[in-house]
Amino acid sequence: MRTAITTAATHVATLSVILFTLPPALAETPVERGGYLVNTVMTCQNCHTPMGPNGPQFDKALSGGLTFDLPPFKVTASNITPDPETGIGKWTDAQLKTLLRQGVRPDGVKVAPVMPTGFYEMLTDKDVNAIVAYLRTVKPVKNEIPAPEYKMAFERDIPPGTEKPMPEAQLADKVKRGFYLATAAHCMECHTPRVRGRLDFTGGLGKGGEEFPGPWGVSVSANITSDKERGLGNWSDAEIKRAITQGVARDGTKLKPPMGYPFYARMTDGDLDAIVAWLRTVPPKG
Repeated sequence: MRTAITTAATHVATLSVILFTLPPALAETPVERGGYLVNTVMTCQNCHTPMGPNGPQFDKALSGGLTFDLPPFKVTASNITPDPETGIGKWTDAQLKTLLRQGVRPDGVKVAPVMPTGFYEMLTDKDVNAIVAYLRTVKPVKNEIPAPEYKMAFERDIPPGTEKPMPEAQLADKVKRGFYLATAAHCMECHTPRVRGRLDFTGGLGKGGEEFPGPWGVSVSANITSDKERGLGNWSDAEIKRAITQGVARDGTKLKPPMGYPFYARMTDGDLDAIVAWLRTVPPKG
């Protein structure tokens, strides 16, 4: 495993110092739970925080970030601070939830699939409410984002088994909780190859192989299936967790960005254990 990936982000190594200033990952209130999901599991800052010459501009956190110029569209990650003019300040809770779960803005326009809303369909009602509650507390930042340019039709990719909210009771099951967390973290968005522009969940779930160019060169998403030769089948739990949270491979080599290791480093031990338990169940793909 030489590389590991999440949705495109840059200079993630600079995040660690900033992230130490975030509240501890203790889900005692809805706002704290929402902050844990937004700033840790879902790595929303990876795309929605502006990038400056020295890395992420956390004084403008979540006010809009990376631009994706691809054949189907050219879009910039939205301002999701409560600014009433350029952010989500005038959105209702229901509109925010519709965006998260269905990928549709209040004006009826669908967001581009680089925003992995297809992975958020299974979020529990409690967690969706917590995310909205947290976003209401973020410092509003006025930052106008360019309007999206859509060049052709596109569809959302929805992983199998994630088409509806997971019942809260199922989170007590370690493997199911791991599946839930890994889906919220949209791991398989980057670790699954694409066929004709769509994620190949049927034939390649977790197989990796997608290329992500950046200042680091070109990263190739790793095989995170249970395959013993090409995947994680022979890795120990500790080695997998180190790769997720520190960006260090089994052989000690440093993994490349843009996977948000500093974000994942703040996950609770229980959540990391659950993700590893679920990864053990992903069918091997060589």
